[in-house]
Amino acid sequence: MNAPVVFEWNDGFKLGYGPMDETHEEFVEIVGALLVCPEEEIIGHLDAFAAHAEAHFAQELKWMTETDFPSTGCHDDEHAAVLKSVNEVRDLLRSGGDPAVARSLAQALADWFPGHADYLDSALAQWLVKRKTNGVPLVFRRKDSIGS
Repeated sequence: MNAPVVFEWNDGFKLGYGPMDETHEEFVEIVGALLVCPEEEIIGHLDAFAAHAEAHFAQELKWMTETDFPSTGCHDDEHAAVLKSVNEVRDLLRSGGDPAVARSLAQALADWFPGHADYLDSALAQWLVKRKTNGVPLVFRRKDSIGS
């Protein structure tokens, strides 16, 4: 049997905008749970992720539109693609599809998140902090999280 996939929050994911970092930590926790939960709990975990993602992405869109973030369209398009995939997998599972598809989705989310956060979300975090404080985000990371 394969060892369970581990996707856990670490300081390397911090972007320096507190509300975003808190939401991202929740994202990681929910996806991590989806990767390792018992098969009979997959639909519940996927539903929890869908609810989280809808609120998470709506919050980021609100921040982007309220502050005229220049890359709103690209950023929102990525979120829409994620939600589309999540809803397709939920529909598949509800019609008796293989729960392994949800695990594959969870792995794809775990693979997608670091790049999305590093590029699109970090730009948004910097934009928000600059608009709010005229500065840049400060991120304090534990030494063991560097390179994670």
